[in-house]
Amino acid sequence: MISFDNLNLIEQVKRAIKVEGYTTPTPIQEQAIPVILKGQDLLGCAQTGTGKTAAFAIPILQMLYAENRSGSAKRQIKSLILTPTRELAIQIGESISAYGKYTGLRNTVVFGGVSQKLQIDALKTGVDILVATPGRLLDLINQRFINLQNVKYFVLDEADRMLDMGFIHDVNKIISKLPAKRQSLFFSATMPPEIKRLSNTILTNPSFVAVTPVSSTVDIIKQEVYFVDKTKKRSLLIHLLKGGSIDTALVFTRTKHGADKVARDLVKAGIVAEAIHGNKSQTARQRALSNFKAKSTRVLVATDIAARGIDINNLSYVINFEMSNVPETYVHRIGRTGRAGTKGVAISFCDKEEKVYLKGINKLISKDIPVIKEHPFAVAGDCLR
Repeated sequence: MISFDNLNLIEQVKRAIKVEGYTTPTPIQEQAIPVILKGQDLLGCAQTGTGKTAAFAIPILQMLYAENRSGSAKRQIKSLILTPTRELAIQIGESISAYGKYTGLRNTVVFGGVSQKLQIDALKTGVDILVATPGRLLDLINQRFINLQNVKYFVLDEADRMLDMGFIHDVNKIISKLPAKRQSLFFSATMPPEIKRLSNTILTNPSFVAVTPVSSTVDIIKQEVYFVDKTKKRSLLIHLLKGGSIDTALVFTRTKHGADKVARDLVKAGIVAEAIHGNKSQTARQRALSNFKAKSTRVLVATDIAARGIDINNLSYVINFEMSNVPETYVHRIGRTGRAGTKGVAISFCDKEEKVYLKGINKLISKDIPVIKEHPFAVAGDCLR
């Protein structure tokens, strides 16, 4: 088994990741780090939770450290990491600070929804790595607080989520302000045609790295499926939540409209719930997430795109109000629970039209999810089988 010692990392980086408890690289780290250190562009297909941030942050820190060893040059933004949401930007910034703690390199994070004063103050002191969301970055560029002419390393993270949130026009504006000569790293959890076209405009002869969720990671999670008519899902959800055993739950829907509707129905039933999806402002999403982490909100209803990057300690229950039509997405959804060896339960509601999705999931994880037949809204005769 390969270790970080096999990846030609400098001592300053190895010491930092050891402090973080890292010993063995994840598949995307093992594949991406050597490619990036060689100076090649990279197209990565990987979801949050696969170790993607370290896969690009570690080699960028190492290359910048090698360039800045003299310490005499004025700090300039030499690496830009563009990410769609405040939550992800903050997480990436924290990770870079941790991995780079012995390099002397500085990073800062800029995002909208808050006063720009502290962000501008940080920029004025000089930074080597900038993590940014598109809107605030363009605002600060237009106000001439940020200059991207010295960027050598550009990372576009969560590209499909950028598309979902309507940021592609802003992304193209930002790319037009970058130097033509640079190393670019492009990450997306999915590769629809629009994303492939965008990657072709950004990357030059890229290496391709793909990491799919590992189905074995779901083994520690107790999984259950309830066969239920589509019209009875709301009643079943309320029944389970009022049963008393579920303290908090992350509920998944396939659409933004569905997330809003489920949250409204729960509130009407006296259950404190909020929805989180791409149409919500960054401030609203951050508030909903903070409320859920603090357990003042009992149920967070989310779409797949909006839930990426959610990392909540001791989350015991994930409920698939609607089955995912992509088996790998199911694995990613339920991976929000059962983390760090803690117990987790994943409950799925399956109506007649979703039976085909369940078959695909069972095939991916190489086992049949146990069916709970005893509930008030069970389909007569188990006809969905």
